[in-house]
Amino acid sequence: MRILQAVNIAMAVGQDIIAIFLMISILMQARGSGLSSTFGGDSSVYRSRRGVEKRLWQFTILLAVIFCTFSIASYSLPS
Repeated sequence: MRILQAVNIAMAVGQDIIAIFLMISILMQARGSGLSSTFGGDSSVYRSRRGVEKRLWQFTILLAVIFCTFSIASYSLPS
């Protein structure tokens, strides 16, 4: 028989909010073309991320780390 644990509501809500922002930040990054191509830039040559694209990439990584931390904490901490 499985024992069900109660969920910490604050952790669940925080994880949901982070998940929404993580999905939005991932969807803002167009595959194969950067944010500059939205405004008419050419993306036929590989180049490094700069400016807003770099900050969006870093923000996405930060959100992923926070999401993983929330997941581990909500599993580990008692409710």
